[in-house]
Amino acid sequence: MRLRALLETEALGLRLLGGEDELDRTVRGVMTTDLRDPSRYLSGGELVLTGLAWRREPADSERFVRILAAAGVAGLAAGEAEISSTPDDLIEACARHRLPLFSVDEKVSFASITEYVVRQVSGERAGDLAAVVDRHRRLMTSGPAGGGPEVVLDLLGSDLDLRAWVLSPTGRVIAGSSLAGTGPALPAEVAATLAGEQLAVSRSGRPGPHRVLAGTATYSLFPIRGAAAAPSDVRETVLSDWLLAVEADAGDWPAERLDLLHGVTQLIAVERERRDAARTVRRRLAQEVLELVQTNASPAEIAARLRVAAPVLLPGLATAPHWQIVVAKVEWTDGDGDELAGGPVAQSLLEEVLVAPEAAGTEPSDRIAVAHTGDEAVALVPLPATVTGSDQPDASGLQADALLAVIRAPLSKGLDGDGRLTLGVSAPVLSAEGLRGALEEARHARRVAAARPGRVCAAGHQELASHVLLLPFVPDDVRRAFTARLLDPLREYDHRHRAELIPTLEAFLDSDGSWTRCATRLHLHVNTLRYRVGRIEQLTGRDLSRLEDKLDFFLALRMS
Repeated sequence: MRLRALLETEALGLRLLGGEDELDRTVRGVMTTDLRDPSRYLSGGELVLTGLAWRREPADSERFVRILAAAGVAGLAAGEAEISSTPDDLIEACARHRLPLFSVDEKVSFASITEYVVRQVSGERAGDLAAVVDRHRRLMTSGPAGGGPEVVLDLLGSDLDLRAWVLSPTGRVIAGSSLAGTGPALPAEVAATLAGEQLAVSRSGRPGPHRVLAGTATYSLFPIRGAAAAPSDVRETVLSDWLLAVEADAGDWPAERLDLLHGVTQLIAVERERRDAARTVRRRLAQEVLELVQTNASPAEIAARLRVAAPVLLPGLATAPHWQIVVAKVEWTDGDGDELAGGPVAQSLLEEVLVAPEAAGTEPSDRIAVAHTGDEAVALVPLPATVTGSDQPDASGLQADALLAVIRAPLSKGLDGDGRLTLGVSAPVLSAEGLRGALEEARHARRVAAARPGRVCAAGHQELASHVLLLPFVPDDVRRAFTARLLDPLREYDHRHRAELIPTLEAFLDSDGSWTRCATRLHLHVNTLRYRVGRIEQLTGRDLSRLEDKLDFFLALRMS
């Protein structure tokens, strides 16, 4: 906006004292100051509001105005609340430096002028930025994406002073503006919180933006949705949509700015669709390998297909990689209790899970091939050998718990009430001959995860060689009868006497039957511990010095 527009706005109470020829100057901001030298806080184009507290003698006016003129301010407005009239020496100094000077009526507060200027300038910036965003959108839809989402986020930072990030549904930071990089980084826990809140509120179908207080800052969340046809169920996109997180409270934003941010999300959605399209080849390769494995194709045929996949997934690798398989399944129901198809959603979620920072051992995000069949998704993950030329795979590979370390909280909110995500991870295999066994191993591990409580669960191949593999498949009525026979007498005794026999039993088994370690852990005298263990044996008829009885108690506690 220009100074002339401010002068013509009667509600602002401005009266021109000098500089009529300079009224076409552009106002880019407003600053209130009574500092003798405010130059460090000026960037040019401001309307400076002052109560003249800096003026102690006539010579101060010349110094003050010279500083403002050198900084390139648009104009100076002097308040009349504390003085009867604007000093002549200030009027003369402004005339010498060609700085427009206004007086402010004592009935008008500086806050009112500031609010008006900020609102007008912000609206004009938003309009200019909207035009830039629109031009950028046309460029992106007609040709290569160029700088990606960072470009438009930088526009938000440079033109509207907004720190903004693009986040995945699990809270992974996909892009951030350069302005976001100048301040503290977005903490991982805050990103996860924002993603979880977006998933939870989007399930209700309420339109955004959604405002969230995370830490000490308020964020406004805008969903980023593509132009594809509407899904049959909102969760088909909620669980895979990106989101734009802006560090600001959009509750009082004008409609123009909200429309601008909506345009920004559409622009970023174009980039999202391009990235999804780039996954088509990898998905097709994974689908072909999966079909060969499931139809009992020969190892030679599978190996040939893997040789085609390896350069795509690990370009530049001299030798064929080792492989690991991850299986995921999304189970959910609609409002009527009917099961919904989860394969495509599981595919999208598994791709996201495998690019999270905690997925140690994986290559960058565009190196994972995920297919879906029926209601499950299957990922073919390449793992370079531990040593070049070695015939042994990296023994660690993907770890089930690490995959879910960050994403469990946000996805649990997105699946709350009627959905679950379960994952199973196989051991690394050396060649095509091992893929069929790895697929079955990953599926068994996923079934172990499915038997656990919680909305998001995973299990790894290490757990298939212990009692953990057996427990989930014991029928519920057998589990209840077994645990009741052993533990109910102890629970009833604890309820009546507050004796803590169950915690004592758990600590005793965890201490491998060591009286000293268990007593130290429970902060008890050894004689007190012996008394409690004797009471456990008396109530249950078991002997905790016998391995068989220890094992029965151990399993009962695990199944309870």
